[in-house]
Amino acid sequence: MTRNSLAFRLSAAAAACILLILPATGVVLVSVYRGAIEDSFDGRLNTYVKYLIGSTFRAEEGLRLEAPETLGEPLFSLPASGWYWQIAPANGEGEPLLKSASLVSESLALPTAGNDDGELQNAYITGPDGELLRVVARDIIFPGPGETRTYTFAVAGNAGEIDESVWSFTTMLIAAFAALGAALLVATFIQVRYGLRPLGDIRARLAAIRSGDAERLEGELPAEIQPLQKELNSLIRANQQIIERARTHVGNLAHALKTPLSVITNEARDRDDPFSRKVSEQAEIMRQQVTHHLDRARVAARAGVVGRATAIQPVIETMRGALAKIYSDSQLDLTTDCPGNLHFEGEKQDLQEMIGNLMDNACKWANGRVAVSAAAQDGGGHFLRICVDDDGPGLSPKAREKAMKRGRRLDENKPGSGLGLSIVADLANLYSGDFRLEESPLGGLRAVLILPSVQSP
Repeated sequence: MTRNSLAFRLSAAAAACILLILPATGVVLVSVYRGAIEDSFDGRLNTYVKYLIGSTFRAEEGLRLEAPETLGEPLFSLPASGWYWQIAPANGEGEPLLKSASLVSESLALPTAGNDDGELQNAYITGPDGELLRVVARDIIFPGPGETRTYTFAVAGNAGEIDESVWSFTTMLIAAFAALGAALLVATFIQVRYGLRPLGDIRARLAAIRSGDAERLEGELPAEIQPLQKELNSLIRANQQIIERARTHVGNLAHALKTPLSVITNEARDRDDPFSRKVSEQAEIMRQQVTHHLDRARVAARAGVVGRATAIQPVIETMRGALAKIYSDSQLDLTTDCPGNLHFEGEKQDLQEMIGNLMDNACKWANGRVAVSAAAQDGGGHFLRICVDDDGPGLSPKAREKAMKRGRRLDENKPGSGLGLSIVADLANLYSGDFRLEESPLGGLRAVLILPSVQSP
């Protein structure tokens, strides 16, 4: 999965959302849970405050500051237990009048802000031993015969219980969310793979079209991709129609030009004078040029056709058999080495013309051995490499360059027109390939042909 793939983008986006949403949700849940625990803890403390108020106030007797026997919690009697209560004048105007045994000689440092009669005040404070306490306090106004007095009734509990409960919940939530996040990531990966599978099918079907095994993008595809399928099929059909029209026009042009040239040539041959010979010579040059450029146009049209593929091995073997018969008197050792899975991305006729020219040229110059090999081009890319070696006299670098020129023959004693190697070079260039001459390991000349290939399905 590369960083520029759809699968990576979808998976990364889903992972980013999961990593953002789950922690944020966890923070909210922990905050809500802490609030619920604090409310529960405050409710417990408030119960003790109510009991403390009821134990020290009698309606029939008035205010009677007398320590209650117990609040139902033994920790109030244990020194420095973290659970305390006290009754003191409001707003810290004096020492506590009554307090729990657990405070010993200490007192609670309550918040200084007072509150209305009966209103609860909840806060965190620091205890006598520096521990964190959760305190609930209430100011109560007691009427007296001369004046009214306000006292603060406060009960504090160890806030460590809140922290422990919240931490336990947080640990459990982290484990649960980690498992949930991992499950969501796996599910996202599976979903992305499953959702993008049709794109892999399209790739395989397009490869089949390019290799010539299919002419259209067939098959049942998801509704979202069907418009793409329709447009691709229309594009392929339009491309084929354009190529067919180009072939027709090329053929019509060939007939339209060759007929007048033949008439001119025939008329010139009927006369024996310098002007007629000059006309005949130039007409022949025109005919060669017309044939050459029309062939180039024909090959260029064929090279642009989608779905043309030609197996290399059958063409080479066919040429080997034909040349073995033609040069049977020379007793040539003609060997071939070509894998069966190599396919040329182009027309069979053009491949036959290129390989036929090279093998025929090698057989003409060989002393006794010709070797033909084909393999995938090194260094990646969809290209193949065909080498035709002979053990003949070979060529110097300057002679190789000269041999590539159209109509140039290095030895007039050998049959031929001198067009073979230039035709091979033209065809290779039209297919975006390459052709060059090198020194052969057999001692003679090596012809190297680089052509586009199609991966064998």
